Amino acid sequence: MKFASQRFAILGAGRSGLGAARLARLHGAEVTIFDEGDKAKVVEDFKCVLGQAARDLVVKPGDFALVIISPGLDEHWPLPAKFIAAGVPLVGETEFGFNLTDMPMVAITGTNGKSTCTELIAALFNGCGMKSIPCGNHGMSLSEVVASGVRFDVLALEISSFQLETIRRFRAKASLWLNFAPDHLDRYPGMEEYFAAKARIFENVTENDVAIVRAGENVSSGKARRWTFSAYGAEADYSYANGKFYHSGHEIGSAGHLKVRGKHNMENVLAALMSGRVFGLEFDAMLKALANYEVPRHRCELVRTLADREYINDSKATNLHALEACLRSQERPIVLIAGGKDKQLDYTPLRAELKGQVRAMVFIGEIAQQLEQTFSDLLPCKRGKDMAEAVSLATQLSQPGDAIILSPGTSSFDMYTGYGQRGDVFRDAVLSLN
Repeated sequence: MKFASQRFAILGAGRSGLGAARLARLHGAEVTIFDEGDKAKVVEDFKCVLGQAARDLVVKPGDFALVIISPGLDEHWPLPAKFIAAGVPLVGETEFGFNLTDMPMVAITGTNGKSTCTELIAALFNGCGMKSIPCGNHGMSLSEVVASGVRFDVLALEISSFQLETIRRFRAKASLWLNFAPDHLDRYPGMEEYFAAKARIFENVTENDVAIVRAGENVSSGKARRWTFSAYGAEADYSYANGKFYHSGHEIGSAGHLKVRGKHNMENVLAALMSGRVFGLEFDAMLKALANYEVPRHRCELVRTLADREYINDSKATNLHALEACLRSQERPIVLIAGGKDKQLDYTPLRAELKGQVRAMVFIGEIAQQLEQTFSDLLPCKRGKDMAEAVSLATQLSQPGDAIILSPGTSSFDMYTGYGQRGDVFRDAVLSLN
């Protein structure tokens, strides 16, 4: 077996770590999982070192042949640093999975829209008779998919900057760059470091690969052939305008039968169509395959209409760029619910997006007071102590014909376990309204 009797350390007991542990054991490695979380975790039948024991760990040279790090952990943090200081080679979970499979991949990165685009691409391939699955930073980890033993014709792999930090050989047949905007400044020293991490998606591409890049994005696509797209009027190889999709100026299909809405989603559709072309699929077949696709939960999701007010769950908007995209995609006046964890983001650019469309704002979470100070001179602002109060206040501030939107513009970890729980709490609050 490839790793027979070698001792591997897995850092992180989440989905990525467990996937890497299963894959390593499948190839003969002796696996130990390390996680600094205090809460005891049931981790199948792997040897585990958790909580304080992980924090007190002493690593000596020769203890392990390899350490595999989950993307949620920074290699400079104390636990990974112990292994590096002891001379243990470190590899990221995505790179580890990549090295143990030959399945073709479409890799998707960008500050926003990755999950929707990843789902679209998997749906497109499956609808055209090519077995695919959304994975990576979305759904199953890459190692988890490889360990399953199931063979796919093409993987739709969402890949984040955290995962790209630790690649060495990773490359995909089609690599997508959707957009770039400020985010994760609680992880990176500055924008340059965040950009550099994301740009590594093109680091190992060859002239046989394709780089699919949003028009106007200033990123090098390496040796790959570069195809561009736009739904906002920029000059591009693939474009969308007035309900139609175009390639090199020639119409290739209509968006009329699609369930997705908004220009930002039309760009996701373009990126998916371009991915399919890399694998030889025809436009008509691809658009037919996408006819029944619906936007995932928590991404501009209509929860209900009540008293001529739409309640929209955009909890997945965890940065300013995603929030702005949500606002631009709406046609109704808006009462906005925003706020959450302090990620050291600058919200003043949002002021220009609010004029004329946002009627009022309600703030929640750690940065509620900061946001109120930023926007209270422009329009009515309130603070809610929890989501239920925020929904109630937003309803009071709204008028018939408005959209009441949860689009936080930051992450949820000050109040919730993730954007999914935050969106669910919003949904429950909305559905409890009379």
